[in-house]
Amino acid sequence: MKAGRPGAHPAPNHWVDLPRGRFTGIDWSATDALHRGDPYLAWAETTDFAGFRDAYGRPARPEWLPLLIELAEGFSVADLVAATDPAWLQVPSVYLGFGAGLRFCTARARRGFFDALKPGRPLHSRVLRYDLGLPVGHHARPLARHAADGDPCPAPACTVEGEVVVIIDNGLALAHADFISGPDHQTRVAAFWRQDETQGPHGRAAVSPTPAPLDPTRAGPTPTDLGYGHELTGPAIQAAIAAHTHQGKVDEDALYRHWQMWELNHASQHGTHVGSLAAGPRIYTRTIGTEDSPPDWQPANDPASRAPLLVAQLDWASVADSSGGALSVSVMDALAWALSRCAAESCVTINLSWGALAGPHNGSSMLEAGMAQLIASSGRDCRLIIPAGNAYQARTHANAWLKPAQPDLKTKQHKQDKAHEATLHWRLPPDDYSQSFLELWFEVHEQPTRPLKKLQIEITPPGASAPLPPISLGESKVWPSAAKPQVAILFPQQSALGHPGSCALIALAPTASWFDNTVTTRAGSWRVRIINRSDASLVMDAYIERDDVPLGVDDTGARPSWLEDRHYDTSGGLGGFIDQPDNPSMVRRSGAFNDIATGPGTVSVGGIRYFASTMDPMARYSPRSPDPDAGRPERANVQKVPDRFAVSDDHATLWGVRSAGTRSAARVRLVGTSMAAPQVARDRVKRGGDAPA
Repeated sequence: MKAGRPGAHPAPNHWVDLPRGRFTGIDWSATDALHRGDPYLAWAETTDFAGFRDAYGRPARPEWLPLLIELAEGFSVADLVAATDPAWLQVPSVYLGFGAGLRFCTARARRGFFDALKPGRPLHSRVLRYDLGLPVGHHARPLARHAADGDPCPAPACTVEGEVVVIIDNGLALAHADFISGPDHQTRVAAFWRQDETQGPHGRAAVSPTPAPLDPTRAGPTPTDLGYGHELTGPAIQAAIAAHTHQGKVDEDALYRHWQMWELNHASQHGTHVGSLAAGPRIYTRTIGTEDSPPDWQPANDPASRAPLLVAQLDWASVADSSGGALSVSVMDALAWALSRCAAESCVTINLSWGALAGPHNGSSMLEAGMAQLIASSGRDCRLIIPAGNAYQARTHANAWLKPAQPDLKTKQHKQDKAHEATLHWRLPPDDYSQSFLELWFEVHEQPTRPLKKLQIEITPPGASAPLPPISLGESKVWPSAAKPQVAILFPQQSALGHPGSCALIALAPTASWFDNTVTTRAGSWRVRIINRSDASLVMDAYIERDDVPLGVDDTGARPSWLEDRHYDTSGGLGGFIDQPDNPSMVRRSGAFNDIATGPGTVSVGGIRYFASTMDPMARYSPRSPDPDAGRPERANVQKVPDRFAVSDDHATLWGVRSAGTRSAARVRLVGTSMAAPQVARDRVKRGGDAPA
């Protein structure tokens, strides 16, 4: 292992320009480069895609880049396809089936796409912004079929009517008893789309540098309207179950080997647990009249337990991505796949128990806006249920009010008034094998659409005697060199990540590596000083991006970072797990929220304890209601309080809820608001789509 530490020769105390992207050809240091472009793509190109190394140390070498694209008003997906060449842009044909009102789609892009965005070129006025997906594996290759191939919108493999439950997740055991019914083991899964194309496991546990492709005769054919992955419809699933049933019992081990589902060798998986809570044959409840007894599972005969299921399994490489930030393409495609397979008159409840932590938190991120418009364009009676997140105690959020700089009338210089600046201490652990990201979001207080001016960010690396020179609004720089980038600040006037206001992305290299050719940076406390030199009062929110190892994935070496503040209460005493209004700490629990759960029409779900008689009914890791920090200055439309709550812990001393393991006889306990969300989804199905938001 190589750990990050200061070298024998000190790094230069100055910034350099970001390089021109080898893939895109974009000069990322240009003033307008990030107005519509994803800053995470700029960092990925700066590091030569080092953040996407495989188990053998090889960085990604994408032939194509997966993107989520937003079009300008008046342009449709069909217009985009007509204005481009499939030699450099390929759009899944499923997006053509949602009508002319849809302005979002995913695509595979090559250099020609970025050239066409330049002034005077065909896409300059058509494309508003784009977001990078995961540039690895088959996602970095052309689609097997796309919108420019023959039939512009091939018919879906199946159409489901009535009440439909959609599970977008990973690791769902299709043959679990909770998803089949009757003595003849009839499957309730109308269709299953897995986005993977190769045999697992993947990531750090990969057994081969060239994984074998899945067998389409067992995993199912590639859906023609998506162009990648493998799809099994109900009849094919039923035939496989029948072939592996002996003496009335399903041989689940043999069946999952047949389907090449390596992930179900684990005792528990997120998708199976969530799917059973949303639509299984048992309901999480206590026996009437025995409030002091532990909660139990009771047989259910509700609409959710009988509803047909559509299951989209996210690509395991996307799941293993520690930040969760590369999920936009995978999630958008999964949603489009599911909606295209629901009849126009169906009532659709979608559970998406996933997400990340950074982002604008006001519904303006590309994925949130895209999902909302896709649902609206589908014309279905549809509700999207998403957990509110588990980072309430993780110290990943800070909030500050930066007052205007006051000029000294004698010297005409700004006074050194600390009220117009804020300093964050960002702690990186020494054993983090993944990159780390901090987003700083700014708005003019009470005037969010007013342009920002004269804002600077100053960084002091751990162990440095002096800070690096300040970076001003509109600049993007890297340190210590473009060849060996340890840190970058990307600070556009307006950001493609969201609006209004702007976002500064601070990206850091790993602090440790398994490979000699990986650039690492210093572990310890990175001092981030934000200085408001304008005449306007600003509100700032800082969000550390998620950086952990998801359930069902072998250890990737990702380790979370956090913010430190001497005023932040870590005592664990009475009231020590809630923000106190009179506490001066900028690090605030309130505001730590799932970054894809704040979109229009989305129902966000927080977690509570089953036994409400305890002193505090809220799950400690979940956002709360009412907001104990409601008096602080906030950016416009930021969401901090979940729309609904459901049980995610049994008790203050017994966290999590029980649900299905990966085998029919198994019950396991998992923790988090991911377990609360499917209970709200189930309630929505029970009410026939009328569950309150």
